[in-house]
Amino acid sequence: MRRPGEILVADRFAELRAHLLSLLAELSADDWDRPTAAPLWSVKDIAAHLLGDDIGTLSRCRDGFRPAGKPIHGHEDLVKLVNGLNDQWVRAARRMSPRVLCELLAYTGPQIEAYFASLDPFAMSGPVTWAGPEPAPVWFDVAREFTERWHHQQQIRDAAGRPPLYEPYFFAPVLDAFVRALPHTFRDVAAPVGTVLKVEISGEAGGCWFLQRNQSAWELFLEVETIAAAEVIIPQDAAWRVFTKGMDGDRARRVATVCGDYQLARRVFETVAVIAEGPAVRRPAY
Repeated sequence: MRRPGEILVADRFAELRAHLLSLLAELSADDWDRPTAAPLWSVKDIAAHLLGDDIGTLSRCRDGFRPAGKPIHGHEDLVKLVNGLNDQWVRAARRMSPRVLCELLAYTGPQIEAYFASLDPFAMSGPVTWAGPEPAPVWFDVAREFTERWHHQQQIRDAAGRPPLYEPYFFAPVLDAFVRALPHTFRDVAAPVGTVLKVEISGEAGGCWFLQRNQSAWELFLEVETIAAAEVIIPQDAAWRVFTKGMDGDRARRVATVCGDYQLARRVFETVAVIAEGPAVRRPAY
């Protein structure tokens, strides 16, 4: 059996940022005001949120700045904190012009890239909470940051009617990171030891993963010797939306192929690989 390997993307942030700045530079005034998958956030709000991610990471992680605040006890407190900070920042950033936002994103980009490049990817860090409460290697946290920046850029592309950024160089590591949420999603799913679920994301950036039950948990593999009890095949265009709360489970099941044990397979469509991304997501018009 073969496990998934490291996702090393520190050298891809600069190109991803270049695509973002090029995209924002061509938006019209109407485009900046368009609604997105987040019902209370416009295109401009999501651009501001990305700037907030940069500033927060540089201040908190690079500079060790910790403003006074309430202690966090568990996942619910974390979600509440993140949602509150996101809302506070986006509301304040509405005073900024699109030009100022673009200039600030161009300024913070090289600093973020330098910070991520300076880290030891194999050192241990805090948990990536949507994948579980255990400490995670730095490369996984950096990959999480990459998924954050990719999927918000894609939300802007959707809202403004621009082509998706589905090149495997960017999209494949995003999907690879998102599927790492599967074992945590299945943590309370009972099944006989050895039960296997195959998850395939179809498309140029996709792949196949196998979730197998051991004595105490579910584990993710790239190859197994056991025949799968269930199989889910979901297009890449739908997969990222499910994992980021941009498509509900019912809609996702209609575009997916499910074989075998349906009760086991259905939990895939409940997988979430974000902490909190602003308000509840509206059904996108695509």
